[in-house]
Amino acid sequence: MASVTAERHSPGHWIALAVFLVLVIGVGGLIGTQSTPDGWYQALTKPPLNPPNWVFGPVWFTLYVLIAIAGWRIWTIDPKSTAMKLWGAQMLFNWAWSPTWFTAHQPWLAFAILVAMWLSIVGFILASRRHDRIAPWLFVPYLAWVTFAGYLNLSIALLN
Repeated sequence: MASVTAERHSPGHWIALAVFLVLVIGVGGLIGTQSTPDGWYQALTKPPLNPPNWVFGPVWFTLYVLIAIAGWRIWTIDPKSTAMKLWGAQMLFNWAWSPTWFTAHQPWLAFAILVAMWLSIVGFILASRRHDRIAPWLFVPYLAWVTFAGYLNLSIALLN
């Protein structure tokens, strides 16, 4: 553990953190700007507790920072671990959800993606506990938000 701590203070590891941040925030932001709420979404019947659209940007930016840091922490310890594979899987599901929902207008397929994302988030939390004390906790707000998103996604699919 001491060597991991020492390595985290090296310039290479700070560069790796920057890469994780740029990748996660950059790809997430790009996808977010290319698949925004449109007339289809505006016309949908929404469930109670549906937040205003302006909430999603700041929430996702914050979550993407936490996701990037958690991934970086596990990558610095064991880049080929099950936890890292689950981190990559949840990222792919995350990036697939918005185009499926906002561009393809497929709420049921988006819900299936969201369930897979939720399972990979839980898997990452459980698997990363073996490697690091902080990384799994960084995913707890993400799990809470994706659980809430599941309520919204399923409710909208059922209401429409």
